[in-house]
Amino acid sequence: MTTPTPISRGEFGLVGARRLLALLEKHGIRSTWFVPGVVIDTHEEAVAEVVAAGHEIAHHGYSHSVPASLPPEKEEAEMVRAIDSIRRITGKAPRGYRSPAWDLSPVTIDLLLKYGFDYESSLMGHDHLPYYARSGDRPTVDEPFVFGEHTRLVEMPISWTLDDHPHLEHWRTPTTVNPGLMNASGVLENWVDDFRYMTRTEEWGVLTYTCHPYVIGRGHRMIMLEKLIDSLKEMGAAFMALEDAADEFEARPRS
Repeated sequence: MTTPTPISRGEFGLVGARRLLALLEKHGIRSTWFVPGVVIDTHEEAVAEVVAAGHEIAHHGYSHSVPASLPPEKEEAEMVRAIDSIRRITGKAPRGYRSPAWDLSPVTIDLLLKYGFDYESSLMGHDHLPYYARSGDRPTVDEPFVFGEHTRLVEMPISWTLDDHPHLEHWRTPTTVNPGLMNASGVLENWVDDFRYMTRTEEWGVLTYTCHPYVIGRGHRMIMLEKLIDSLKEMGAAFMALEDAADEFEARPRS
């Protein structure tokens, strides 16, 4: 989408990002920012502010192309290009990866292992317990599913229900309309209750909320986000970047 209005919507992400940085600093929260390489290369000063504030920068593709739509050689080239962008802005390679649109190709896990990633965060096999990602699944529709081998790659699971974009962002293309624009208070109630359920059913868990600066950065949504932080604090939540949560998961004894 390259016409002026969607471009300006993207530019608002810079406004929202600075609002998010201020809110996170206010509450002493270190977070993870999955930033496409093209965003780093276009808005290096803005991304440097995120780095300077101590947040984790993780991999989100280079051009935000969905890996499942790319041939393997193109996917690998994009992965390497974005690693180089992240290394330039942070001084180190990224530990974590999240696929654009949360869809992996058959080779994505193997590429992440090849390039030394520690965790991945695009799959939905649990709502609040990390697990180890598999490589080599062979899904079929008319035969039993053939599961691949578990790898060393920690999966930090996510969910569309904990993502601000489908609930709040309105957009339309020639083939798609996402209504969005849901009442932020209703989204807040869902997000708080998901944490409440986790505390009732698990001894330990990680609930991952996904927020896009150009979505959550609107005024009434920023108020909602701070209410979420306050509510989770009251219930004893610990806030951390995904790399730290993945480390905590790996340090826990295996049952």
